[in-house]
Amino acid sequence: MKIELASSYGFCFGVKRAIKIAENTPGGSTIGPLIHNNEEINRLKENFNVKTLQNISELSNEKQAIIRTHGITKGDLAKLKSTGIDVIDATCPFVTKPQQICEQMSDEGYTIVIFGDENHPEVKGVKSYAKDGKVHVVQETSELDGLKLGQKVALVSQTTKKVDKFMQIASNLMLRVKEVRVFNTICNATFENQEAVAELSKRADVMVIIGGKNSSNTKQLYLISKANCTHSYLIESESELDASWFNEKKLCGISAGASTPDWIIQKVIDKIKTF
Repeated sequence: MKIELASSYGFCFGVKRAIKIAENTPGGSTIGPLIHNNEEINRLKENFNVKTLQNISELSNEKQAIIRTHGITKGDLAKLKSTGIDVIDATCPFVTKPQQICEQMSDEGYTIVIFGDENHPEVKGVKSYAKDGKVHVVQETSELDGLKLGQKVALVSQTTKKVDKFMQIASNLMLRVKEVRVFNTICNATFENQEAVAELSKRADVMVIIGGKNSSNTKQLYLISKANCTHSYLIESESELDASWFNEKKLCGISAGASTPDWIIQKVIDKIKTF
């Protein structure tokens, strides 16, 4: 059986940057998980004593607080800075962009529509930069029905969402609202990884997607793969692999989420080779 990696996969710029920041801040504490990959978070804890706090209320004697790649809410950032603690911002620049757009467009009187998962930390942070009552989070065009949008709407996206669905929402808004400002805030790495997994999964007999099961971009890769290759599996580590998945298969395709380090990917490949 041949093993083939997708042409684009794994760590994105924002995650690489955040990990480097964490490694350069030994003993620091992140506000929320730095990235959506438990294996990498454990490595940072074991090797650099970087702890994970779930929220700012857990701060006690910390000297340095690291803001996660997904960012935090505007209110939490203000509270954090008021404590006098050394704040180190590891928010991905591609996440900071929709935050800034929401704040500016909201100040200019636009109703904000965010294409994303309302419970995702990135979306919670972006949403907090818009004025109360003038922001809506949707995942489907049907969710736009009945919303009070006004005549001026600004549309942004969670950075890890699918471009085609984003465009469907943009088209729907254009038919309903007099003025629509569309800001494509989907990360290039997300788009490239999705295109690569789509191409590979159409040729593969079995696909293995590696990444955190709470990672939005990893789940998107899995769903794209599953649509093309029935035998698609989402795993976080090599321990989840099952030898029966590869019986009589000729091509095993592999992709990985933006928070998946190379050392985990290599462990998976090495384990598959033993079957």
